[in-house]
Amino acid sequence: MKRLVNKTAVVTGAGSGIGEAIGLRFASEGAHVAVFERDMESGGSVVERIKEAGGSAECFEVDVALLDSVRAAVKAVGRIDILVNNAGIAAIGNVEVATPEEMDNIYTVNVKGLYHCLHAAIPGMREQGGGVVLNLASIASKLGIQDRFAYSMSKGAAFAMTLSVARDYVDKGIRCNCLCPARVHTPFVDNYLDKNYPDTKAEMFEKLSEYQPLGRMGKPEEVAALAAFLCSDEASFITGAAYDIDGGVVQLR
Repeated sequence: MKRLVNKTAVVTGAGSGIGEAIGLRFASEGAHVAVFERDMESGGSVVERIKEAGGSAECFEVDVALLDSVRAAVKAVGRIDILVNNAGIAAIGNVEVATPEEMDNIYTVNVKGLYHCLHAAIPGMREQGGGVVLNLASIASKLGIQDRFAYSMSKGAAFAMTLSVARDYVDKGIRCNCLCPARVHTPFVDNYLDKNYPDTKAEMFEKLSEYQPLGRMGKPEEVAALAAFLCSDEASFITGAAYDIDGGVVQLR
């Protein structure tokens, strides 16, 4: 049976990668999906795919780094049963390489952007008697990842905000969890390899894959499957949890 029937789910950054997979999966589970995306072309394409498959969706032009942009979209959606904070950017380098500008940019999108969505959506969930929040954190929330100083900072914050919201609203009917993926094969990975390793792309892809003890990267659809469970009533006894979906990295490396 479809698990998200009669639910409205906001998915930020749903125009590609993990966000796209989550939007498609949630729609297949019966949810009305509100795509929050800066790139209206990619967001609109996902909406069309959902509608072609018989689902329900709409796209809102949103920059999560701007509170007013998020507030306007949240108001336009109306009732929100599920909020998936997926939008984010990456950064590569250690503390010596990270510039103040890069730190500010990562913080603005990955930390304040997540805060903006929580700040705008939680009051409505509280007033309606409940809701579900799922944040995209990372194994970098828990482990030291080489040359990911700025990114790890932001994902550690996502983990901490997950715990804080879960604690503050546990008696308000609002559940809040986060996912901690290892490497997932998305367009970002391919673009990264094309840009930095054009002559050794296949070799680097294999190296990145082997970092996971299972010997491969995750698939966006695998992350989406776990997200669908955690945002459904089947997971009604789960809050304040950080789920590793990492091919064994955290426990086996």
